[in-house]
Amino acid sequence: MKEFIALIITTIAGLSTVIGGCIVFFKIKNKEKFISFCLSFSLSVMISLSILDLIPASFIELNNHYDLLKSITITCILFVVGGVLVYVLDKNIKVKKSNNSNLFKLGILNMFALMLHNFPEGIATFMTSYSDLNIGISLSLAIMMHNIPEGISIAVPLYYSTGKKGRGILYTFISALAEPFGAIVAYMFLKSYINMLTISCVLIIVAGIMITISINELYPEAIKYNYKTQINLGLIAGVVLVAINHFVF
Repeated sequence: MKEFIALIITTIAGLSTVIGGCIVFFKIKNKEKFISFCLSFSLSVMISLSILDLIPASFIELNNHYDLLKSITITCILFVVGGVLVYVLDKNIKVKKSNNSNLFKLGILNMFALMLHNFPEGIATFMTSYSDLNIGISLSLAIMMHNIPEGISIAVPLYYSTGKKGRGILYTFISALAEPFGAIVAYMFLKSYINMLTISCVLIIVAGIMITISINELYPEAIKYNYKTQINLGLIAGVVLVAINHFVF
């Protein structure tokens, strides 16, 4: 029974990504302003989440097992691995040349990055909920808070590059499934091998992926439309949301 409850909590946390994706159903008057805001908001969430949560928590876990120099070295190497993965993915994503090809590529890159993020996150949520239900619920609420804007970062580029709302929702849903999938894999196959150290290493790679995508892909695309007010509002909103998520939950 405990396993089932933990899986339900993890699934709900993961599927909250789709809530963000549902933004494609709203009627938007100025498409370019909206895209600028969403992209800057998404990159702000990704960078803030990496800097405030993923990297510090993971580094502390590494430092509990290794000395300071070794912990710093491992963190740097894993972060660079994340950046290299983005480069490899970027080179291998084939899109038809059009005015919206960059947006489509962004949506796909974000989906891959967030699937990698959601998988270990699902493991952590499941294991925490299984051992302590109250802490697991608090963790899942925190995850839901940042999963919603993550859904926006996938659905908006895909919708506006293809004109298909269903495409944006589908890819967001696929990303969301990585969270309960991580929980199932952890319980069925990896229960004896997965620990907080391995999860921390994966999350540092994820931080490298998200920061690289944000700087190299999301930001250049956001400023292309030249709506500085929307960009600044998106950046501020993202930082505020992650700060609330970080300090409240």
